Amino acid sequence: MDHRSPANTITYITLLSTYSITSLITRVSLNVCYNATEEEKDNTLTTTTRMKRKFLMLLVIIWVLKILMWMIFIPWVALCFFFPSNFVQGRIHDPAIATSASGTLFGLSGSFFLLFSVPLLIITFLAIAYINVLASFTTTQDYIFHDYKKKKTNFTGFRFWTFPIIVDGPFGVVSAAELIGILLFALYIIWATSAFTIRNLNVVSTFSQIFQVKSSFILELSALRFGTIGLFCLVFLFLPVARGSFLLRLIDIPFEHATRYHVWLGHLTMLMFTLHGLFYIWAWTMDGRLLRKMLEWSNAGFANLPGVISLLAGLMMWVTSLHPVRKKYFELFFYTHQLYVVFAVFLALHVGDFLFSTAAAGMFLFLLDRFLRFCQSRKTVKLVSATCLPCGTLELVLAKPRNLRYNALSFVFLQVRELSFLQWHPFSVSSSPLDGRHHISVLVKVLGEWTRKLGDSILSTPQGVTKELPLLTHSMITASVEGPYGHESSYHLTYRNLILVAGGIGISPFLAVLRDILHHIAQRKPCMPEKVLIVWAVKTSKELSLLSSFDVQSICPSYSAKLYLEIQTYVTRESDSPLEDGIVCKGMKCTYFPIASNSGISGLVGTGNNIWSGIYVIFSTIGFIILLAIVDLFYIKPFGISSGWFRGLVFVICMIGSVVTFGALVVVLWYLWERRDSINYEKCNLKSTDEEVEPDESRMHTDAVTTTLGSLSTVQYGRRPNFRDIFCSVSDEWGHVDVGVIVCGPAALQSSVAKECRSQNSRGRKNQAFFHFNSHSFDL
Repeated sequence: MDHRSPANTITYITLLSTYSITSLITRVSLNVCYNATEEEKDNTLTTTTRMKRKFLMLLVIIWVLKILMWMIFIPWVALCFFFPSNFVQGRIHDPAIATSASGTLFGLSGSFFLLFSVPLLIITFLAIAYINVLASFTTTQDYIFHDYKKKKTNFTGFRFWTFPIIVDGPFGVVSAAELIGILLFALYIIWATSAFTIRNLNVVSTFSQIFQVKSSFILELSALRFGTIGLFCLVFLFLPVARGSFLLRLIDIPFEHATRYHVWLGHLTMLMFTLHGLFYIWAWTMDGRLLRKMLEWSNAGFANLPGVISLLAGLMMWVTSLHPVRKKYFELFFYTHQLYVVFAVFLALHVGDFLFSTAAAGMFLFLLDRFLRFCQSRKTVKLVSATCLPCGTLELVLAKPRNLRYNALSFVFLQVRELSFLQWHPFSVSSSPLDGRHHISVLVKVLGEWTRKLGDSILSTPQGVTKELPLLTHSMITASVEGPYGHESSYHLTYRNLILVAGGIGISPFLAVLRDILHHIAQRKPCMPEKVLIVWAVKTSKELSLLSSFDVQSICPSYSAKLYLEIQTYVTRESDSPLEDGIVCKGMKCTYFPIASNSGISGLVGTGNNIWSGIYVIFSTIGFIILLAIVDLFYIKPFGISSGWFRGLVFVICMIGSVVTFGALVVVLWYLWERRDSINYEKCNLKSTDEEVEPDESRMHTDAVTTTLGSLSTVQYGRRPNFRDIFCSVSDEWGHVDVGVIVCGPAALQSSVAKECRSQNSRGRKNQAFFHFNSHSFDL
């Protein structure tokens, strides 16, 4: 056996890269913390000098990791793209190469796994190191550059990710970068279809059979080619729905934005697989062997019956995910989408381990994320408080550990077991990470049946509690939380000028953004925003209480000296101001409960502990390789197992087994470490009252002078915002600057704002503002 063969290098490359990355993470983590020994060794160096040296070292590491990731990514994409070419196909079907690969440890499927899945896993390992180093780099950079606003360059102009090209149509709002991705995938489909068609015609031209036989044969060949194209689309399909994926965090695309890529890829993948099935059905019907071929479960080649089952499961998911069905029957879409397990398992039985290993990396990363989400959702999260605001919106304050990281534009998935064991609903976070170490809050607007039941539970006060205090005690519901998810970086802090456009409850994340900015100003932390314009469209004036309950002065009394804040509110379904306007928050109260130990959100998923998350991914991947090697050495080869469908089943079992054994071990250790850290922290701060969760004074009724967002808002009744006038006015007043536009609301609102951003940027006038469109809307 040749130890230099491609298949045998899988374990070597994986272990070597894992060892290097783990060592790198350890060294960087040790460098981040200054200890007394280092200071004693070099007392002549000032703190700033040491920080600058560390800054340069981390900068070099970051660029090395970037270069390595690009060196792996570009050849991997090129291999996938040129797979239909005669050059690649000739090498794959070369008998000498096939014979050489068959004699290796993992066989021919191992070679395919090495070529198409291992590069993606190695990039994930490098992304783990990159994200950990970047966190230390950012901290060091903020320390060195005290005057952040002067040091930070502010490039004004075109950016691919924030320039909307398409604002209407089936894809929604599409940026320039997204359009390039769509065109590349379209180019791949056209190129692959053309290349395979030419190849099929060349093969058929050598046959001398009758027309019917030739037609049947070319239909089967075409079906096979469509299946191959669909399999390569499947390589990317599961990546966007791995909510805590390091790959998404690497390119700083949050899950709520990445879901649209999953939708696009899902349509494309199922189109290819549907053509794959239809062409086979057409060919078998012509030969009169349709039923026999569909029920065939052969040990050699492809097992047809598992393919039929997999395709039917995929079609059910596809049909129920179409927008009209999903919008009207969301629960049907949600429950039907759980058939992805049937789809994936029977696909492995259909194609065998050889072809399934091509798309295994994306599925494995999704499986890792799904197991972490399952573990996190098993933990009960304490409800610190629940308040029903006058507008009918619910504010839920949840306990969290002090070291749980999240950004102001994050969101969480919430489950209330008293209402449903299966339903999870996403909600934007309405609190800033700087509001408190031990709590996180969300705003829930009563819109559907689930939220209505939640509101009824909150309003049904227990015996002995007066109706003047619509408060839910923490013992009445059992909440579970997934997340928080969101951007890896606080991108709202990177713009000097911000326009926040919200529709209805879409104001919730912007309250968190504004809180975050005010806290950064008050605590003198790095913060770019100098001008903020909030444009809020609501249906009725009752919703204005969301602004009236926000006290700006309690967070930053001197904010007006450093931040220009303007709020324009539009009440679309009322022509006049109601008499009670201005006292909508009178008498609103909220009670906070003491937080018990180990009752907060688990940090297993999302932007929690990067080190432990990385160890979990790396250790599980190594376990997967080890299990494959053990099964191959002690079962597959000794017993001469050659059935493709059975080897595919074994491959899936190894994937699942590595997660529930190796991955579960890391999760247990992670949990014990968090528990010990929490206990030590409580012991060290037992006498400190500063570490307790303080009530948010901005939401409590006091006699002190307050400045609420409601008092700063200009309210206009009976009209909708005219974005052309608003953006032209901003451009004239603010001049030639970058303006970050963040939209949270329905699709029509996003389209209107994106259209105006594109229009303003395309005018080409001198000294005008350049508007960067960002969407924060979540739509499953």
